[in-house]
Amino acid sequence: MNTVTLSNENKIAFSEEICNMIGLKAGTSFEVILYKNRIELIPINSIKKLKGLFNGINTDIFRDEDRL
Repeated sequence: MNTVTLSNENKIAFSEEICNMIGLKAGTSFEVILYKNRIELIPINSIKKLKGLFNGINTDIFRDEDRL
């Protein structure tokens, strides 16, 4: 298990291994979610980075006759 330590300046540094595993870069912003005694950090991605995320997804919509 990878661990991090909170510094005296209230900063957390992730190991290079963790950053490489999920593609974090210096300056990445995070959304912070607090749940009971847990903190979750969700990287905030730009719209440009999300382009093509669903390439090849099936967009056919099948509807009942009465819904057309």
